[in-house]
Amino acid sequence: MSEPSTTTTPTTSLSNTFWGLCLVALALTAGIPAPAEAADDEFRTVAVVEPFLEMHTGPGRGYPIFHVVDRGESIEILMQRTWWYQVRTAKGVVGWVDEKQMNLTLNPDGTGANFSPASLQDLIDSKWEVGFMAGDFGGANMVSMYGAYSLNPNLSIEVWGSQILGDFSNGWMGNVNVVHETWPEWRFSPFFTMGAGIVHTSPKSTIISGDDRTDEVGHVGAGLRIYATQRFLLRAEYKSYVVFTSRDDNEEIEEWKVGFAFFF
Repeated sequence: MSEPSTTTTPTTSLSNTFWGLCLVALALTAGIPAPAEAADDEFRTVAVVEPFLEMHTGPGRGYPIFHVVDRGESIEILMQRTWWYQVRTAKGVVGWVDEKQMNLTLNPDGTGANFSPASLQDLIDSKWEVGFMAGDFGGANMVSMYGAYSLNPNLSIEVWGSQILGDFSNGWMGNVNVVHETWPEWRFSPFFTMGAGIVHTSPKSTIISGDDRTDEVGHVGAGLRIYATQRFLLRAEYKSYVVFTSRDDNEEIEEWKVGFAFFF
């Protein structure tokens, strides 16, 4: 990784900024209750009209079939994950059924159950998101993966892991971010992010000599989430980092990334 340009900044001032970001993140998340579990009578119920309905142990055809629901029985829909639905029988058996079979069931009023593909509203209501992104980190190539948990439609917590590949050094970085999305109902939705973490840099010994470094980092940034189709979205973002080094000065590094994600 090319050595990013440095800007001399008083250590005390930047450290205060770093801890200030952490305190703001805690203040945003404090006091937000976990979503309540839905009561049993709030679950959607459908009836099996085909000869049988196959239940898998997990959300995918690679999971074995362990139970069969007979015609005329009713099932409750507990949750959805991509094109699979977690259901519960009247006897309390819980398993996963694919969307194709669910579309062959009936509503309590006798009409056909319609399990349409995921929509923008499903994105707003979703709790989990996983994404992959790539871009530039201070002149070096960066590849990242993240997982996010939504506290509410506007606020989420993200955990990031990144690999940094530069001309003179390589490294990795881990971050925990707070993301605020002001208009989650928009298909093109801007967001703001801030967080903290650590970055580890290892110089390439065949090119330059130097010691490995592990430093704390803090950042603020902004980006755009674009709902693409079904359970996929595109994402682009910019972040401004401060690296709190053990030397007399700290580093300011800019990052640009684009990528995709899916939600469930």
